[in-house]
Amino acid sequence: MLMGRVVGTVWSTRKEPSLEGIRFLMVRPFTTGREEAQDVVVAGDVIGAGVGETVLVAFGRAARTTLGSQDIGWQAAVVGIVDAISLQDGSTFELGPNGERIPTP
Repeated sequence: MLMGRVVGTVWSTRKEPSLEGIRFLMVRPFTTGREEAQDVVVAGDVIGAGVGETVLVAFGRAARTTLGSQDIGWQAAVVGIVDAISLQDGSTFELGPNGERIPTP
């Protein structure tokens, strides 16, 4: 599983029948709580995440279950939209649009 920011949407006029009705999002993974990697992952989305949101992406069986079937031809899925992050030291924050930490009360 990884956490990253949605940076775009992939549109496809033709796709494998088991993928009909599933949106594809481009997710740039975080390498730490603040930095983003250079590569992107295309993940299926059935929960309604949008560009700019921080999301959790699962792979393999967990992804296929989220997308509705083990017989689906896809390996990555958005499984959650992140509202805030709590660390072991007790600090809690949200991630701003540029990946900056915004402390929460």
